Amino acid sequence: MAKLPKNVCEAWDDRDGAIVLSTVDGEGVPNSIYATCVSRFDDETLVVADNYFDKTRKNISKGGKGSLLFITKAGKSFQVKGKIEYHDNGPIFDDMKTWNPEKHPGHAAAALKVEEVYSGAEKLL
Repeated sequence: MAKLPKNVCEAWDDRDGAIVLSTVDGEGVPNSIYATCVSRFDDETLVVADNYFDKTRKNISKGGKGSLLFITKAGKSFQVKGKIEYHDNGPIFDDMKTWNPEKHPGHAAAALKVEEVYSGAEKLL
């Protein structure tokens, strides 16, 4: 499994605002959402809490890949691509429940497993 480079981990910790999570359905139609309830589980996994997914949940259930886009406070953007897993129990789900705000349902955790990383057009991994 690929790991986020150190500078990308540091950028993740310095991100500004919501991230954009993109998935595709079985026909290849993309869907993108903003998400603020996010965390890094480890250097191989970025997690988005499923608080109000609909199309995103359906797309993940098809076993597809996705991408996560974020920007730092300094205005540098990063895109992480990989397979997305859906966890409604287990360690990743349990971890999500510790940081997801109680006001949100936290139905499950969408875990993007790092395969590729870009900053603009530059491929970092």
